[in-house]
Amino acid sequence: MTNFFLTIIKAIYGFTETIGIPNHGLTIVIISILIKTVLFPLTRMQAKSMKAMQDLQPKLEKLKKQYGKDKEKLNIETANLYKENKVNPMASCLPLLVQFPIIIGLFQAMRAYFVPELGASFLWIPNLGEPDLWILPIMAGLSTFVQQKATMSGQNQTGAAASQQKTMLYIMPLFMAWISRTFPAGLALYWFCYNVISTIEQLVIHGKIKLNRGEETAR
Repeated sequence: MTNFFLTIIKAIYGFTETIGIPNHGLTIVIISILIKTVLFPLTRMQAKSMKAMQDLQPKLEKLKKQYGKDKEKLNIETANLYKENKVNPMASCLPLLVQFPIIIGLFQAMRAYFVPELGASFLWIPNLGEPDLWILPIMAGLSTFVQQKATMSGQNQTGAAASQQKTMLYIMPLFMAWISRTFPAGLALYWFCYNVISTIEQLVIHGKIKLNRGEETAR
């Protein structure tokens, strides 16, 4: 899959040459948009499934209290609850499993492509193959924070899950900022673009879900 994405990166750079603005930074921006566009149906499916699962949590907790000592009965009633509400618990995991190898393959391809010897520059970045020590790491950290906030705005976690999510909201941006100082700047730039588009994507998804609910209520 790494070779597949390497071919795509080279093809997109060739496209920028064709239109008269050859630039590896622009190539990264275009790849980010293409990847998120291709994965949007899966992301939307995952977000809707997670939301449906969260909506069922009060009923699931009620079943646990009612049948907690009878595991077989609890499993049957839980399956019936999913069936009645047309919810598939696996639907929130499968899209992620499909996306994961794609993102890993693209990440490895970009790491192999954007080497110092390429000598690719973009805006203030003199070489996309070498780490940018301050500006891109800060942008990567801030964009990770905003992207996570946008994702959380569509969720209604409580208890330990909410506490864990709140902790990750602050730890992940710091981690991404720190690790971006060790990556080629091209990868940090991709991560920033990916977060910006993901934030827009989350806002669109959650807005669409609310719209659908409004339509259902009106009916």
